[in-house]
Amino acid sequence: MRIIQKPAPPTGLRRRLWRLPIQLYRLGLGPLLGQRIMLLTHLGRVSGRPRQAVIEVVEHDERGWVAASGFGPRADWYQNVMKTPDVTIQVGGRTLPVTATPLPADEGAELMARYAPRHPAAARRLSKIMGFEVDGSVRDYREVGRLVPFVRFIPRSTET
Repeated sequence: MRIIQKPAPPTGLRRRLWRLPIQLYRLGLGPLLGQRIMLLTHLGRVSGRPRQAVIEVVEHDERGWVAASGFGPRADWYQNVMKTPDVTIQVGGRTLPVTATPLPADEGAELMARYAPRHPAAARRLSKIMGFEVDGSVRDYREVGRLVPFVRFIPRSTET
């Protein structure tokens, strides 16, 4: 694994394209995106206003949904959920209150090592977007996973 560049969040037309799935969710078409894309609604760390981002679900199990901050710890959504971790996600047609919890680097490494063989083309493309050149080995993906911040979105009880 080799770091080829530090990723910068998209701007201009690229940003609009990245955010296009938000419009699909707003139109009630979120289920068309399947279970691998979720809409995250969180509070801006400076403004305190609601913000939205669409992020890929890397893994989902009984403990919650896991996503990676592909643009690193400087990504707005990541900084926002680290400040105010009680957020809402929408996956397909389900909307859930969750708490965002950062994962240790070793757990991120293992997540990426499991993700890459299941989705090899996506893993290679995502690694490139995140600024990494990989040889396709589990070892390389494990190293990428150590450097990328992962967040687990744990469901909160809706009972009061």
